[in-house]
Amino acid sequence: MADILERRRLWSMLEDTTKFRRMPHRPETQPDSAEAACPLLPGELACLNSALRRTTRQLGALYDEALAPTGLKATQFGLLAQIQQAGGGEGAPLHVLAERLALHVSALTHALRPLLRDGLVALRPGAADRRVKQASLTAAGRRKLAEGLRLWAMVNGRVEAVLGGAMAAQLRALARQVESPEFLAAYRAAPAPEPGSAARG
Repeated sequence: MADILERRRLWSMLEDTTKFRRMPHRPETQPDSAEAACPLLPGELACLNSALRRTTRQLGALYDEALAPTGLKATQFGLLAQIQQAGGGEGAPLHVLAERLALHVSALTHALRPLLRDGLVALRPGAADRRVKQASLTAAGRRKLAEGLRLWAMVNGRVEAVLGGAMAAQLRALARQVESPEFLAAYRAAPAPEPGSAARG
């Protein structure tokens, strides 16, 4: 369950590996600014960022739909899971959670607001350093996590059944590689290609 949020990104390469039929459901959303910035290129030259965002929205909508009976969105359920795993009963420092989720602490604090409001998460000063805030699940939060886990397992199993175990494992491995510090360092170090070189390759 540690990579539950990662699962929203791990299907980013589905656009180019469509050995399975597309899910019929697609939310009605407007293209965001990042998509609009990508040029409309044919076939394999299509913008990877746009493909990732479209795929993430579709897959996220399936998880949101499955988790709707809990009143949680998939991202909120994932946040409960991360808090429980990172901190257990002791609580997890916000900066640790933010690092695990690749978020700024301010963005994490914003995401926690509805969970705090609904009494699913509690914040308290750290034992070693009271300036450090720690997040932990309340009793209601633990019950909500258990309720959502059953629904999450069902939708996750359906998605993996459509993809097939081998492809799902490959996509998870690829997602972990792309989100790793090593990938970012390699990207920063790589020379920028000449304009038009991708098309020639």
